[in-house]
Amino acid sequence: MNRKYMKLRNKLSIVAITSIILGSTFSLLPAKAQTGEQQIDQSQVTAVAVPGGRFYNLVVVEQIPGQQQCWQESGSQPTVIEPLWTTFDFTGSCRRAADSNGYSVRLDGQDTSLDYSLDLVEQGDEVQLVAVSRADNSRTVVGKTFGKQEGQFLKVYLNPGWEFTKKTFEGKALGHFHFSGDTAAIAAAGDNPPAPPVVATSSFSDTATDTYKEEIEEAVTLGFIAGFEDDTFKPEEPLTREQLVSMVIGALDTVPDLQAQAPDAATIQPYPDVTSSRWSAAKIQWAKENQIVKGYPDGSFRPEQPVTRAELMAVLENAAKFASTTRGQTAELVTTKETTSFADISGHWGEQLIQQMSAYCGVASAYNETGDSFLPNDPSGRNYAAAATLRMHNCVAEPSS
Repeated sequence: MNRKYMKLRNKLSIVAITSIILGSTFSLLPAKAQTGEQQIDQSQVTAVAVPGGRFYNLVVVEQIPGQQQCWQESGSQPTVIEPLWTTFDFTGSCRRAADSNGYSVRLDGQDTSLDYSLDLVEQGDEVQLVAVSRADNSRTVVGKTFGKQEGQFLKVYLNPGWEFTKKTFEGKALGHFHFSGDTAAIAAAGDNPPAPPVVATSSFSDTATDTYKEEIEEAVTLGFIAGFEDDTFKPEEPLTREQLVSMVIGALDTVPDLQAQAPDAATIQPYPDVTSSRWSAAKIQWAKENQIVKGYPDGSFRPEQPVTRAELMAVLENAAKFASTTRGQTAELVTTKETTSFADISGHWGEQLIQQMSAYCGVASAYNETGDSFLPNDPSGRNYAAAATLRMHNCVAEPSS
């Protein structure tokens, strides 16, 4: 093989390799064009300024609904984050992004991850999250902590015009978070700093990020459910059948024109497995006599058994009917909204009542208020039981005309 031929072959090889590289590059362009963003529940995601020696590091954490709590919040200006995700294997409960591989800046619906970097800087008496332009090093404030506290994880509140979104590819959400900005809204906010966030106080240390936080607080204020001595509510702990009876009677008793107070002591043994001396016996007896609860086919009540979400609906429906008939009205409940279609109740014994209670002030709702699954056979957590009972209470207290 002569030298001239060798040079020609090498030249062609280079051309071929270049064509392959360019072809690969161009083949990626359509894929890039298919990336987008997806809205996410802002209350279930937070940006955290994590102390790390001389600097703060940015971490983004998202709570997976219905799973173990990822963080707790306390205080304001600044709000301190307790990083619960560091105390257990958070896989399946929390989504976390701790570097630029997991989050980036997006402006006006366009991926600008190559144009901006994100940095946490101390500015006066607070920590600011800034988007730094790679072109001219200019800085735009994305969020603030509204204060500092030495050695503590701090919540970063996003400025007006900014929100969390998820990166998508071909319509499928990825694990990558966007700090998504709307330049018009950012410009409208101007240089005036946003007002310090108003942090809703919580009576409990474990409900700050719970979906049902506000309804739990209202239920506690009404007095038909309470927390524990250690200042926790244990929102996801299953509610027992006897606890439900006590809670429902308490809720009905707060409606001014209803007489729903159980006697102090049981006069009989209401069920074979509920002795007359049991703490809940009088309430169970009263609820049974007023057709609010029923036992099982074998005659038992199973007071300590966790109540299922379907059983919860049955008791709340009976309680609402009790309120109607006590007022001299028909037992038929007046619906207030459209019926919700759940994907997992077809053929279930509680199908019709679950659908009805979804239209009755939204008492029946999707698991953790997301998706289309009701999970009728799953135990009801204290959080949902409190919220559903509160909705029934409110519907009874303000009946439709």
